[in-house]
Amino acid sequence: MIDQFFPQILLLLGIAVAVVIFFQKMHIPSSIGYLLVGVLLGPYTAGPVLDVQPIRDLAEFGIVFLLFTIGLNFSLPQIHALRHQVLGLGTAQVLLTTITVGLLFFFFGQPLLVAFVVGAIFAQSSTTIISKQLAEQGEENTRHGRLGMAMSVFQDVTAVPFVVVIPVLAATTFSAGVLAASLGWAFAKATAAFALVFVIGRWALRPLFHLVSERRSAEIFTLTVLLVSLAAAGITSSLGLSMAFGAFLAGMMLGETEFRHQVESTIRPFRDVLVGLFFVGIGMLFDLSALPGIWHLALLGAFILMLFKTFLVAQIVRVAGIDSFTAWRTGWLMAVGGEFGFALLAIALDARALDSFTGQIVLASVLFSMILAPFFIRYNSNLARLVTSGKAKLRTAEKQHLRTVEVPAETRDHVIICGYGRIGQSVAHFLEKEAIAYVALDMDSTRVKEAYLAGEPVYYGDASERDMLEAIGILSAKMVVISHEDVASALKTLHHIQVLRPGMPVMVRTRDESHLEELRQAGATEVVPETLEASLMISLHVLLLLNVPAARVMRCLQEQREGHYQLLREFFRGNALMSEGAFEYGSDLLHPVLLTQGCSAEGKQIGELDLKDVIITAIVRGGERQFSPSFDTILVQGDVLVLFGSPLALDQAEESLLG
Repeated sequence: MIDQFFPQILLLLGIAVAVVIFFQKMHIPSSIGYLLVGVLLGPYTAGPVLDVQPIRDLAEFGIVFLLFTIGLNFSLPQIHALRHQVLGLGTAQVLLTTITVGLLFFFFGQPLLVAFVVGAIFAQSSTTIISKQLAEQGEENTRHGRLGMAMSVFQDVTAVPFVVVIPVLAATTFSAGVLAASLGWAFAKATAAFALVFVIGRWALRPLFHLVSERRSAEIFTLTVLLVSLAAAGITSSLGLSMAFGAFLAGMMLGETEFRHQVESTIRPFRDVLVGLFFVGIGMLFDLSALPGIWHLALLGAFILMLFKTFLVAQIVRVAGIDSFTAWRTGWLMAVGGEFGFALLAIALDARALDSFTGQIVLASVLFSMILAPFFIRYNSNLARLVTSGKAKLRTAEKQHLRTVEVPAETRDHVIICGYGRIGQSVAHFLEKEAIAYVALDMDSTRVKEAYLAGEPVYYGDASERDMLEAIGILSAKMVVISHEDVASALKTLHHIQVLRPGMPVMVRTRDESHLEELRQAGATEVVPETLEASLMISLHVLLLLNVPAARVMRCLQEQREGHYQLLREFFRGNALMSEGAFEYGSDLLHPVLLTQGCSAEGKQIGELDLKDVIITAIVRGGERQFSPSFDTILVQGDVLVLFGSPLALDQAEESLLG
């Protein structure tokens, strides 16, 4: 048996290594390379042919480990944290795409089951392609980049219900009663599986991994990870559900433990190899001889997939209150088909939910979309401008907000901060300590609301818009600090500054040195690549350029290092998707609390408050900020206390203050 398959294994590994190395050198996703290997070694092309069934049986474990890894990154606390915008947008995108595409195919005469399966496949997007292309373009931390990545990752989770439903639908006749009973029974078993894995995970997994980790043996740890993931897969398989669903549940449970990162690192080699085999198996299904007869249908399918999904995503994001330009940029990112679409296609073919001819068309359509995707992602800004007539429009509510919160006319010789994330806020703290006026712009409405309530001059707006720069006093400002990571936006801002105020000092923060010369040539006075002390170094340059005495600057830096960088740790948490990484679960944050009439803190001295593990960094009274207020300060209605502490401590302190 081994002698029979050994030459095939060597052939598969040799061709896979050569093709994947070439594809990675050409910056093409490895998944497409594995698909090509499957086509070359499949039964529909000339040359050597591998035995398909053993590879497909082994490749099924690739989906098991892939879902296990997805579960690690979507534990219950993380899903709870994403319950608002990402959860709503992601669910709406998957459901609307599935329904819209499904109805379209049903209208053209396809059976209801086929239409539903095709819609579910087309609803998936490639997280791999989107993330790699955005990273190459330096757009992974832009607003549309974070939003697109969050939605694509969430799609991976929504594939789990499809994994459960598609085999049930394929085995059920389409009478309303039988269908409802079958789906109800399937979801009842899924609920039972979740409860079983949840109970076992809560009571057994953490002690088990503590016991294993005490042995300090990588071998035992690896075996335990394999045992847990495959045991969970076996539980759901015994209930008539897919093995991948059980692995996902096990990953969710382990995602809540302190072993999550080590487990992910341990399982990654198995996952990557077996997922590669899975794509090889998908490639073996592709019949090149059928392409001349279906290429026009495949191109039509790719056209429907990309344009329908782009339009739907843009409208969903627009309805969520995000400006039209960003919405369309996000839509073009999501146009690509996804790897999980191939996974659902394989499940549908195995369950005979799709016939071979339709499967070939769908496979080619998704593949064409993945080939075209880098073009749409690279030129997402230009394509969005075409759709929005070249204008990045703010929604009406944002315009009203900007009109009602105007920069005071007397503000002069101030610093303009473009981007109020972790670094922008750090710079602002140092400026405020030196009594230097500043005005900040940010596109995160939640962050702006919290900072403005705390008495800080922060406004909603896009700094790359010329009108916005004029509105916040670029003509009378002393300096500009661009502290966000969107290089394209920074270049536009620099262009407008050179037109409006040539020669003005401009400090630009960038993630690395790849765009350093480009930004300097565009007019940046200083470009600071991010390092471990990026916030501290940018603040240092800002103060020196503003002629603050060097001795005072060095003394301030010394105080911060001795005080564990408190000014650099005091941030307001916004709702930015795929955040910059500063707001890890459990980290300390700033949070303003407005004292209302009749609250328990009214009339008390600060020293009388029972605030545990929370620091009062400032009090805002009558529009003026007072730092480190004394313990005998009596609190009155309308005061805003700016608190600093962990999320749990902040919640408890707010409840204590407001009663």
